[in-house]
Amino acid sequence: MRYIVIGGSGHIGTYLVPALVRLGHEVIEVSRGERQPYRPDPAWNEVRRVPLDRDKAEADGSFGQRIRELQGDVIIDLICFTLESAQQVTEALEGEVHHYLSCGTIWVHGPSVTVPVTEEQPRRPFGDYGIRKAKIEAYLLDKARKGRFPATVLHPGHIVGPGWVPLNPAGHFNPDVFARLAAGKEISIPNLGMETVHHVHAEDVAQAFIKASQCWSQAVGHSFHVVSPAAVSLRGYAETAASWFGHEAVLRFEPFESMKHSLGNGEARTVYDHIAHSPSCSIEKARRLLGYEPRYSSMEAVRESVNWLIEQKKIDVS
Repeated sequence: MRYIVIGGSGHIGTYLVPALVRLGHEVIEVSRGERQPYRPDPAWNEVRRVPLDRDKAEADGSFGQRIRELQGDVIIDLICFTLESAQQVTEALEGEVHHYLSCGTIWVHGPSVTVPVTEEQPRRPFGDYGIRKAKIEAYLLDKARKGRFPATVLHPGHIVGPGWVPLNPAGHFNPDVFARLAAGKEISIPNLGMETVHHVHAEDVAQAFIKASQCWSQAVGHSFHVVSPAAVSLRGYAETAASWFGHEAVLRFEPFESMKHSLGNGEARTVYDHIAHSPSCSIEKARRLLGYEPRYSSMEAVRESVNWLIEQKKIDVS
């Protein structure tokens, strides 16, 4: 089959595109063409890469038609961020594709009532990103369930893997947190450290897209969580990461309202978003209908990212 991967040079595409090639598919990767995949793979030599700036093409109304002209059987859209973007591409592709798969986010859920959260629980998204992705999902699945468009939405958690700074136990992305844990130094984590985060390795996200595309009848009209088997608490995360370096975590538990004053505005906003969501999502639906089985636990995925940071000398653990 001919797969078109929109935004395929990023973290997910780094694993997804070569895997599709090795399965014998023809692959067209569409992106602005400004960067190379996060890791080299000879499979990219068999990929047709089409440079296309989505923002500019959507502005002049040509994006959907440009994708349609590529005549893909399966479209995997990794960079659809607004309802208007989804509408433009799907309207151009109606009646022309076998399957359209869109990348969402577990932040389509707001505060949890029961955990782990299932895909069927009522949505209470907050924050611009989660609200926008929830609107895209509702639009696509409504079209699919009315038989008008064969859409599926996958919702990854906090994506990690080599080439990517992982969300850390303090709830933000400053890699110095890992350097401090490696040195046995104190770190501050919000509140009592019992809020949760839910990582997923980019390779497992790629696996889920492939499996969903292979299970058309089970996947169309549905959304699926794509995360590791279990979320982790910030406290447990810090303690496990410190143990990698032979230390016990030295933790300062600080109310977020106090902690935020020692952070920059960007970091404080990031911490708030993560502790306010405290995601813990079920993958039972993806397991049952798609055969999704993540290779990595949350901590295994993060450790691979941290090892990459050390190898690249982005953190000093000496």
